[in-house]
Amino acid sequence: MELEQAMTVHFVGAGPGAADLITLRAAARLASADVVLYPGTYLDDAVLAHCREGARLVDTQDLDLDGIVAELVGAHGAGLDVVRLTSGDPSVYSAVAEQTRRLDDAGVPWDVTPGVPAYAAAAALVGRELTVPLVSQSVVLTRTQARSTAMPETESLAAFAATRATLVLHLAITRTRELMAELEGEYGADCPVVVVHRASQPGEQVLVGTVADIADQVEAAGLRQAAVILVGRALARDGGESWLYAGSRRREIRPV
Repeated sequence: MELEQAMTVHFVGAGPGAADLITLRAAARLASADVVLYPGTYLDDAVLAHCREGARLVDTQDLDLDGIVAELVGAHGAGLDVVRLTSGDPSVYSAVAEQTRRLDDAGVPWDVTPGVPAYAAAAALVGRELTVPLVSQSVVLTRTQARSTAMPETESLAAFAATRATLVLHLAITRTRELMAELEGEYGADCPVVVVHRASQPGEQVLVGTVADIADQVEAAGLRQAAVILVGRALARDGGESWLYAGSRRREIRPV
């Protein structure tokens, strides 16, 4: 895809929900857009305050893919500047791939503005780094399958668990008990788990527990959607220290 000034469809990451956790570029896109499509199920209305007065706002929670693309193509055809907001960051679980394929087929130009992903907001809330030296240097972003698109055969939770990397589970909150039972063998019953519901939004909830007890907390809280689950020993903050900042590491003085 060639980036041009004439682009009229902008896929914009709305961040985790808070109106002040979007990028400056995202705010500028919203301020100039004539039409804004947004995911009402996952987005705090305060984010829409960045839109200019008079912009047409379209909630996509009741639209299918054809309906969403029809809105984008129609607005482009009318010479309007269009923003398609996605929750979090467009690079993960945003359906940008299928929407942009159809826009390409229709000859409609587009671009992408990144956003703060929900898992990053969740980690920030509990003050945790997900990659702690000598504990975990990898983060696996994945989801589970229930009433959703089939997972590739090679991407089973068991396969990811075998790495003992920090896991970020999306779209998984209704299966928390089942998933923890599957993870216990590799991670241990005492492995830290953090669940964050609607990170940075009104109604935000943070549950901190272990593989053994987090399902009880989730069920007691009645969480059913819009939550991310973090699993891994890195969440305990125990571990080694980075060689990058070690006092014993030789540092070359570069000329200014």
